[in-house]
Amino acid sequence: MSGHSKFANIKHKKERNDAAKGKIFTVIGRELAVAVKEGGPDPANNSKLRDIIAKAKANNMPNDTIDRGIKKAAGDAGSVNYETITYEGYGPNGVAIIVDTLTDNKNRTAANVKNAFTKGGGNVGTPGCVSFMFDRKGQIIIDKEECEMDPDELMMISLEAGAEDFSEEEDSFEVITGPEEFSAVREALEAAGVPMAEADVTMIPQTWVELADEESVKKMNKILDLLDVEDDVQATYHNWEE
Repeated sequence: MSGHSKFANIKHKKERNDAAKGKIFTVIGRELAVAVKEGGPDPANNSKLRDIIAKAKANNMPNDTIDRGIKKAAGDAGSVNYETITYEGYGPNGVAIIVDTLTDNKNRTAANVKNAFTKGGGNVGTPGCVSFMFDRKGQIIIDKEECEMDPDELMMISLEAGAEDFSEEEDSFEVITGPEEFSAVREALEAAGVPMAEADVTMIPQTWVELADEESVKKMNKILDLLDVEDDVQATYHNWEE
């Protein structure tokens, strides 16, 4: 995996999200609601909730907004029940795309996701059609400019907490964990005062696909842009080498 700048992709993704700034709070708000319903409102006893709170803070969500979201999910038995649905499909030149959604209306979400693929010249496939090309992993990206810690010390903290791999890129460090070990590793780095540019359980491509012509790039961006502004979409993964 070395040599491919994940941080460049992260920054590109953040720029893309900046275009729909309010969307990230909607995404995190739904994740908070689901985490509270699954594991309770006390972060001390709910590692998934702790992870999402950290993600919320990294995205500058105000503390009172986070607290309100948790209290609302804990106290409102009649609140909206979100269902997790994952869509898989193809973009231009066979680029593999996975779309995670949280929805209270399956028909609306399916139509909007399909529309995004179609408008970008892609198509939604059957469940499992591309996910075998990805590995589900915890991924923590640390911006070198923000981190003063010695790389060897950073690596030791990560590996001792349960990380699978630690790599150094030109502008960042990357820590890879199994999905189950993600919380423990993130918390160990947080306790050590390590600033994290991104920390999430994600889908990491095993191989990458290049788009050589301008038209394919345009179509791929069309798909991603339409998915980005869709409230029901929580995350989009792809193996396009941007």
